[in-house]
Amino acid sequence: MKAIKKLIYSILFISIASSAQVNTRQLTLSDCALELTKQKVIYDPSYFLIDYPNGDIPKNKGVCTDVVIRAYRMLGIDLQKEVHEDMLLNFAVYPKIWGLKHTDKNIDHRRVPNLMTYFNRKGYNKPITKNATDYKPGDVVCWNLGGAITHIGIVVNKKSDDGKRYLIVHNIGAGQVLEDCLFNYKIIGHYRF
Repeated sequence: MKAIKKLIYSILFISIASSAQVNTRQLTLSDCALELTKQKVIYDPSYFLIDYPNGDIPKNKGVCTDVVIRAYRMLGIDLQKEVHEDMLLNFAVYPKIWGLKHTDKNIDHRRVPNLMTYFNRKGYNKPITKNATDYKPGDVVCWNLGGAITHIGIVVNKKSDDGKRYLIVHNIGAGQVLEDCLFNYKIIGHYRF
């Protein structure tokens, strides 16, 4: 009986420790995103040839996806490599919006629909709701800005002036900024990695 109790306590401890680890990563991603707001970045959607793995466009340039890529990279997660490897094995399930016939390690990870596909495939998706409390620091949110224009940002551990929702770090044209914009656009993706 003692052995069974000890096993149950061990399982409970591991479960609690795993939950704490996930929460720490979420808060850490939030901190990384906030750190990015200190850097001067000009919105630039140009195509760049970049190194692989761990390639990045010039530090003073970027778009919305670069905020997510750079924040995860600060945690040691290379979305360029992760998305590229998944696309190599599963190219058919990724969007064909750009008419590509094969992967492109320079740009694939810098496209919102590809990141959404990757996050969905890995099981990181969370429910899309209109309830602000469902969006936690470290979550990644994707929006449709109208038509086929998509956008992505990171929920951070800072609250709106009314205290009702967490703020977002994103780049929608003015550089890597902190804004109260969670529900300003139609949410089409919600992920917790």
